[in-house]
Amino acid sequence: MERDARAFWIRSPGDGEIRDEVLPEPGDGEVLVRTLHTGVSRGTEALVFRGGVPPNQHAVMRAPFQDGTFPGPVKYGYLNVGVVEHGPSGLLGRPVFCLYPHQTRYVVPASAVSPVPDDVPPERAVLAGTVETAVNALWDAAPLVGDRIAVVGAGMVGCAVAGVLAGLPGGRVQLVDTDPSRANVARAFGVEFAFPEEADGDCDLVVHASATETGLARSLELLAPDGEVVELSWYGDRRVAVPLGEFFHSRRLTIRGSQVGMVAPARRSRRRFADRLALALRLLANPAFDTLITGESRFADLPEVMPRLASGELPALCHRITY
Repeated sequence: MERDARAFWIRSPGDGEIRDEVLPEPGDGEVLVRTLHTGVSRGTEALVFRGGVPPNQHAVMRAPFQDGTFPGPVKYGYLNVGVVEHGPSGLLGRPVFCLYPHQTRYVVPASAVSPVPDDVPPERAVLAGTVETAVNALWDAAPLVGDRIAVVGAGMVGCAVAGVLAGLPGGRVQLVDTDPSRANVARAFGVEFAFPEEADGDCDLVVHASATETGLARSLELLAPDGEVVELSWYGDRRVAVPLGEFFHSRRLTIRGSQVGMVAPARRSRRRFADRLALALRLLANPAFDTLITGESRFADLPEVMPRLASGELPALCHRITY
């Protein structure tokens, strides 16, 4: 068995390197996976790379198979698709998704991998963790047939939310962003696109994912009376001002948080993490999700690519890494 592997580590904030790893022998109930693709989630991973995780969130922000501690050295990531080279016969040779960092090979419990459906290309399946976040957010939000909905912030998570919402019967779904190129994503999913100042108001629900104060303020402005903002942005160690004056009280508005680390309360008694991830993978049969893959690099180049992604020099939704 090939026991040598290589992994991307954040040595210190803003500085990454590739290190050699030695894999353990797989035990009973474990699988050896050879990585095919990983994805860089530009929002969260860029924040981790910059060292922006506040100390009181170090435990909460741990990735399932993270090594090391924040701010570094740390091996961090959670969008990994590979093929099972050793394990139970039902998984052997199958492409699988796992919440594992950027590493060429790894050993995990078989229960930690999810088979990629036959109608989902492995190249697209790196988005499963992000679509899972969107699924959980919409379990929290519970949109209704015919709802008027805005998704403010067309980053990776916001676009995934819009993609899942696109199938809502009778709904009005707008993807709202300052970047005109995001109109292409909206078009692929069959939803509307609008600049913030042109977005339709009177919304029953706004999903906010821009990670900006102005985006949150605009989200509140777009709500109808008794409307709700579901906040998906992760601000890290930044303090954010929330405009609670003006019509916040008179319209009886609500802001609530949603975070993928726990299954939404509305489904917690009936769905496990594996059920939620399996649903996300099934939704990725829609080829429109390919528009969320906006760049690709080799694993060997990740130490040079990650600083460019974190700084915004290399703009991206999901940047795919090939092995």
